[in-house]
Amino acid sequence: EVQLQASGGGLVQNGGSLRLSCAASEFTFDNYAIGWFRQAPGKEREGVSCIRGSDASTYYADFVKGRFTISSDNAKRTVYLQMNSLKSEDTAVYYCALSRSGGCTAIDLLYDYWGQGTQVTVSS
Repeated sequence: EVQLQASGGGLVQNGGSLRLSCAASEFTFDNYAIGWFRQAPGKEREGVSCIRGSDASTYYADFVKGRFTISSDNAKRTVYLQMNSLKSEDTAVYYCALSRSGGCTAIDLLYDYWGQGTQVTVSS
């Protein structure tokens, strides 16, 4: 079974940066997609970004476009989410997830495996 380990969260000031990592256990990344989701207190989980292993195409939610960048290191089986210009509304638990279908989507139900989440807190 695929296991995902998210890390890199922390406390940062408004306007600061963080880089999240999602390390995956053995699998062939070419066939999958990795997405980042987040959930703030009292809110539903929402899709943030995604990258397809087959062609490295990416997806970003409108509220992070121009600020967040997703990338992958296939040799390390790790996907990164570089988050710049962080705002207080970015405060949430961030999760990475894997879709065996290989397609990027913001629909969390279409992802098969989930990491444990990492807390991101942006102070104003």
